[in-house]
Amino acid sequence: MAIFLTRDSKVIVQGMTGSEGMKHTTRMLASGTQVVGGVNPRKPGTTVDFPGGVQVPVFGTVADAIAATGANVSVIFVPAAFTKAAVVEAVDAKIPLAVVITEGVAVKDTAEFFEYAQKSGTTRLIGPNCPGLITPGQANAGIIPADISGPGRIGLVSKSGTLTYQMMFELRDFGFSTAVGIGGDPIIGTTHIDCLQAFQDDPDTDAIVMIGEIGGDAEERAAAYIAANVTKPVVGYVAGFTAPEGKTMGHAGAIVSGSKGTAAAKAEALEAAGVKVGKTPSATAALMREIMQGLQG
Repeated sequence: MAIFLTRDSKVIVQGMTGSEGMKHTTRMLASGTQVVGGVNPRKPGTTVDFPGGVQVPVFGTVADAIAATGANVSVIFVPAAFTKAAVVEAVDAKIPLAVVITEGVAVKDTAEFFEYAQKSGTTRLIGPNCPGLITPGQANAGIIPADISGPGRIGLVSKSGTLTYQMMFELRDFGFSTAVGIGGDPIIGTTHIDCLQAFQDDPDTDAIVMIGEIGGDAEERAAAYIAANVTKPVVGYVAGFTAPEGKTMGHAGAIVSGSKGTAAAKAEALEAAGVKVGKTPSATAALMREIMQGLQG
């Protein structure tokens, strides 16, 4: 009952011994995630103590961590300047899933490591500048709070971290199969379409919430994909209805140029594809609540 991440996932954390890595590794462990190792080239052979008597070993490289633990997910918490090298190392080690939490990564770096991962054919990237993903009750890879919602049959894909949290909380009475925060940078790894396809194929996801935002054309492309390929009900929200033209808002990718990339244009494309679009996050949650009640009834 999940996409990309399950209770069987074995997670390593690149940058685990840093302050953010320590804080969020603690939270991931507390939510039941199998965190099997950390990576720090300066601290191989050491261990880190976490609450509950959990000791996590530190390895010098991703390849060493995978060889010793069988890890298949890496969560990356290294500073922006070193993110490209960290991702390349993870790809070279053939990790199946790399979740890049770091914000402020240079777009040129992202373009290069994204292409590198694509050419590898082995590593799925999520992020950068994202909250990661969670399969409630099974595993949590990133910074999404684990206690705001439980397991259920709604799939969520979102460009916005905070709106991910809000949607999960508002629909906590139904719960989620998996929630994926894909990030809002101009170039990202896993897209809305990738997640829509995975949720469509997941037998334990009944309906999908898709959260976009102004800028670019990702939501329009997702709308075309939904019209052609998705039979499950989808509700959408596009952040930025009140954003002024030509001004970058929040995420680096959220900039409107002319009529291209506006919330209204995106909402129109989604509605034309049969997606119900809410004007606010709460209205969007209400639309999904109606759908889930109808499916249960």
